[in-house]
Order: sequence, then C-alpha cells, then structure tokens
Amino acid sequence: MTMLPCDGPCVTRPQSSLPVSRLEKVLRGLSVFTMLMTVPQVLTIWIGHNAGGVSLISWVAYLIAACLWFVYGLQKNDKTIYLACVGWVLLDLAVVIGVIVYP
Repeated sequence: MTMLPCDGPCVTRPQSSLPVSRLEKVLRGLSVFTMLMTVPQVLTIWIGHNAGGVSLISWVAYLIAACLWFVYGLQKNDKTIYLACVGWVLLDLAVVIGVIVYP
C-alpha cells in the first residue's frame, strides 16, 4: 500500500494499482501547499519573536503525529510518507520550540 501525504484522513492504494489519479495528484500538491502555508507561522514566531495565541498543546500533538507517521513510513519503506513527514516534523518542531522560547 502507498500512503499519500496529507493533513487529514489519508488515502491508500495498492502499489500494483492503476496510475496515480487526478485526486491523488491534487492531494500530494495539497500536502506541499499546506506545508508552505505553515512557513509564515514559523517566520512570525522566529523573526517577530512573538508566539502569542499559538497553542503549544496543538502543535505538540501535530509534532507527535508527524513523528509517528514518519516511523510508520520507514516501517513500510514508503518514501511518500516519510519524506513528507520530515518536512512536517521540522515545521512542527520549529513552532513548538518557538512557542517555548517566545511565549
């Protein structure tokens, strides 16, 4: 099975199935888009030194989820999962550390 990177419920498909569908391409692009949309949050915290209104609990939960998905991707040897999770772990970690450093 191949897991597509995503923020919400994920789609799986057998590796021997038909070529990537239009929806799967959209979901992959959406995964990259949502990571890019997280960058301003990271910049606001680290450049502006302001994490006011950012929930530490939420971002720790996102970080834990990204770490677990990363481990799962490694176990399944699925680059689609674990490579996307590297980006999410880094972004989530940047927010979590920023919230601690700049409360």
